[in-house]
Amino acid sequence: SGSMSIEDMQLGGQAVPRFAAIQAIAADFVHRRAGDRVGLILFGTRAYLLVPLTFDLKTVARQLGESTIGLAGRETAIGDAVGLAVKRLRDRPQPQRVLVLLTDGVSNAGELDPDKAIELAAANHVRVYTIGVGADAMRVESLFGSRVVNPSADLDEAMLTRMAQATGGRYFRARNRAELAEIYRRIDQLEPVADTNESLRPVDELYWLPLAAALALAALAFLLPGRRLCAARALEAA
Repeated sequence: SGSMSIEDMQLGGQAVPRFAAIQAIAADFVHRRAGDRVGLILFGTRAYLLVPLTFDLKTVARQLGESTIGLAGRETAIGDAVGLAVKRLRDRPQPQRVLVLLTDGVSNAGELDPDKAIELAAANHVRVYTIGVGADAMRVESLFGSRVVNPSADLDEAMLTRMAQATGGRYFRARNRAELAEIYRRIDQLEPVADTNESLRPVDELYWLPLAAALALAALAFLLPGRRLCAARALEAA
């Protein structure tokens, strides 16, 4: 949403918009999930499925990096985003239904009320880890001089906490880049990467190799007795 442009995060020693820090840290998180299917939903005034669930983590990270503030609108449709995620996850095995929801505001748009979205996620056994991002204090300049404001005054921590607790997840608060990075590492620990054997299976089907060998042996077994029989009859004739 529009508030993601607030420059209350540090990256490389400089103040940057929240979204820039989120893009960098979340991309690292995505790359660490090798062996998992990962999808990406952006939400502002509306919620959009930017990348469906996939093993192609490079594409997910690239799409996240190419996203811009306001792409989905300037408001915050948290309920719609959760509802869309549940729709995409409910056909997966129950242990694999995990959603990481990151926001810096309060739900003020969309068709689905956040409390209804919580019920929907809980009913479909989707664990939701919620992250509230944004500093608690920020110095700004105005016509009346410098003053300190709370740029996260609109963050709905109560709702994010309810959502996490009702679905078996956890609520995290990220006031700076270091805390956000630590939160994603903590989620890595809470939700270990799945076994990678499935994703590393060869693409080329090799079943024909043992099948061909079996057919060759069968043909050889069929031909050899015939040759011995012919030889025996020739000896009798002699």
